Amino acid sequence: MALTHAPVPTGQVPVSTGLTEVRRAPHPYLMFATIALALLMSSLDSTIVATALDALEHDLHAPITWAGWTITAYSLGLMLVLMLSGRLSEHFGRRRVFLASVIIFTGASLACGMVGNIYLLVVLRFVQALGGAGFTPSATGIIVDHFGPGRDKAVGLFGTIFPIGGMAGPVLGGLIVNFWSWRGIFLVNVPIGIVLIVLCLRFVPRDTAAARRPGGIDVAGSALLGATVLGFMLALSILGGDPHSVASPLFTGILVGTAAALVLFLRHIHRTAHPIVPPRFLTGRGFGAVNITNIVFNGITNAAVTLIPLYAITRFHTSAFQSGTLLTAEAAAAIVISPIAVSVLRHTGYRPPIYVGGILMAAGTAGLALTPPISPYLWLALCGLAIGVGAGIASPASRNAGLQLEPGRSSSLAALRTLGSQVGLIGAVSALTATISLAHDPGLAQAHAYLVCAAIMLLALPVVSRIVEHRGAW
Repeated sequence: MALTHAPVPTGQVPVSTGLTEVRRAPHPYLMFATIALALLMSSLDSTIVATALDALEHDLHAPITWAGWTITAYSLGLMLVLMLSGRLSEHFGRRRVFLASVIIFTGASLACGMVGNIYLLVVLRFVQALGGAGFTPSATGIIVDHFGPGRDKAVGLFGTIFPIGGMAGPVLGGLIVNFWSWRGIFLVNVPIGIVLIVLCLRFVPRDTAAARRPGGIDVAGSALLGATVLGFMLALSILGGDPHSVASPLFTGILVGTAAALVLFLRHIHRTAHPIVPPRFLTGRGFGAVNITNIVFNGITNAAVTLIPLYAITRFHTSAFQSGTLLTAEAAAAIVISPIAVSVLRHTGYRPPIYVGGILMAAGTAGLALTPPISPYLWLALCGLAIGVGAGIASPASRNAGLQLEPGRSSSLAALRTLGSQVGLIGAVSALTATISLAHDPGLAQAHAYLVCAAIMLLALPVVSRIVEHRGAW
């Protein structure tokens, strides 16, 4: 097996990748299809449950707040375990963690579909997230390890999978709930999971000792990071639910505890030999810029898009059905544009696509705030289309810009990217919903919030110049 370095074209900034073993898989496209199916299943599950909240409320006699926790518990579990799953992938092997993730996710899905009360369902959704958290880190590592010179293009195509799941989830969930039962949205994962296990055993190469990284699991760092994430989510949950509670002792206590956990975490990772998140991954050369662009152009942008249906209803009195279809244009644009952006990435480099995509996303978000010169529905759809085109252009570049800095830690870097996106998404959604709930005119308040989001995107553009440029395969 050959140990390879990524070539550094003349005139470009060299990237310190270290040695990373690249082994061409015997069936690379079938391997990619296996991984894509797992990522699609995970992304579907992130949106499909929202269609069953009303059914859960009636069938399980559950308060709507507890029904909503079936979504929150999944997000919480995902964020708590992401970085740990990335490190586990590097320590024990990507294939092992990927296979374990599929088994946990499938088993939890089966249990969710058979549960008899809302409280156990919330717990099982958390367990399901423990499996889902391992998909992206281990899948990214498998691609980096086994896809040979085409790994940059394969990783870039991940950006087409998540919009498909986001777009199909509500539609599929609605059909299942209407013609079957809310239990079906979980049970449908079981045959898919069984197929995935068979495909993984057949087409994903076994882990080798050379592909695994030495060093123990940073339990203390994982606990401190988990406490930070948990406190962050609790604080935002309180803020989004009742903005007036910002002055309450509970909110203040959570905020102080979260800040303390963050300080201890940052202190810990600078003092331990094998931290769960090396300090250079946060603020090191190239990494800091990638993290900021990811939080802004992935997390905050997704938050703005997520709330478009609510905006259409509150400001323009669009019907619930019409408002739900508004996200189709954004997702479809990202699905179509991403493969094109991937195909030209080696010619464009990383910075130009992120600049262009960032400007389009900012323009589309700002356009949402304007008084529509045409039909409000058509105008909002066009703004969503602009955001989707921008995301499709920028996503492959931003994904590769982080991984190319240290391919040997691809699983941890993929986990960090997902964690950053979730932080940006949840933080922005909480801030937006808090702003809306305090306003006398919620629609107009959300329009002003969209202008703030667009301004943040434009202010973040100069950071793109700090991204390490590296044309060609890495």
